[in-house]
Amino acid sequence: MKLAVFPGDGIGGEVTREAVRVLEALDLPGLTLFEGDVGAIAYRRHGHPIPEETLTMARESDAILFGAVGDPSCDGLERHLRPEQAILGLRRELGLFANLRPARVFAGLEHLSPLKPEIARGIDLMIVRELTGDVYFGDKGVREAADGSREGWDMMSYSAAEVDRIAALAFDVARAGGGAARVTSVDKANVLETSQVWRDTVIEAAEAAGGVTLDHMYVDNAAMQLVSDPSRFDVIVTGNLFGDILSDLASAAVGSIGLLASASLGERRTRHGTFGLYEPIHGSAPDIAGRGEANPMATILSAAMMLRQSFGREEQAERIERAVAGALADGVLGRDLGGAHGTAAIGDAVLERL
Repeated sequence: MKLAVFPGDGIGGEVTREAVRVLEALDLPGLTLFEGDVGAIAYRRHGHPIPEETLTMARESDAILFGAVGDPSCDGLERHLRPEQAILGLRRELGLFANLRPARVFAGLEHLSPLKPEIARGIDLMIVRELTGDVYFGDKGVREAADGSREGWDMMSYSAAEVDRIAALAFDVARAGGGAARVTSVDKANVLETSQVWRDTVIEAAEAAGGVTLDHMYVDNAAMQLVSDPSRFDVIVTGNLFGDILSDLASAAVGSIGLLASASLGERRTRHGTFGLYEPIHGSAPDIAGRGEANPMATILSAAMMLRQSFGREEQAERIERAVAGALADGVLGRDLGGAHGTAAIGDAVLERL
């Protein structure tokens, strides 16, 4: 089992270090770790946010554990050289078309959500976001408008094949969750032709797959329902732009982005599962980098997702998740949750409960 670790910028190195400690404590046979540069640190060392040696390492691995990228000092660089291009480039080069973001409130932490505790208690969902299409990857540019002013434009599009692929994965996720397989497809089909193709294709995919209860919701209504009645959702499948917004909204409803993991998956299979890139949903947080204050739990939970999805190690994944839940229940809270525990102390607490 080959694992590429890309710590990246800011707090990336601090949080991935704790996740690696947890993985090493499991003493997994055959697990080999390699470390590579991405983001601003890669630009400074190699002149590019994703150097060729990093891409080679990624392609030869079974999974990637990713920290975070971003550095304000690089904001003046040409767009293709900015740190954020590392994660976009990896998704594109490795065919990582699906982003899975679980969101749930841990028992006893309902009070940390901005929602009423009785509403927050019902948050337990998975957002499946298409990751390599939509307006983010469409043609774009700046031109002169008819009145002579500056005008920006971006093309939003989805092919039926792209939608069918992400829908099939969402249905698999729903069926694997146990209980009723319920999927909500989020679009804006009343306004956008792209969304009409999306909806039509998802309906066809559901009919072909069978065993799934499917409903549809416009994205504005979905945003409202996520804060008023989140318990109605099990699995949400949606496009790149809408998924980006809704997954951050769900993270805020949970109480802290320091607790939310994610997986980016493609079609490539390894000997152990599906190749993927795993990362916390938070950014590089340069304001607290190097101070030992970052909450590593999201990265540790991302490692658990990796064990489940890419390495087929369900038992070890559940062990990590129970250890994190136990630490939280015992009051081991980072500063993002109103506590006083630092990065290493949180890692120690998880290891003690492992």
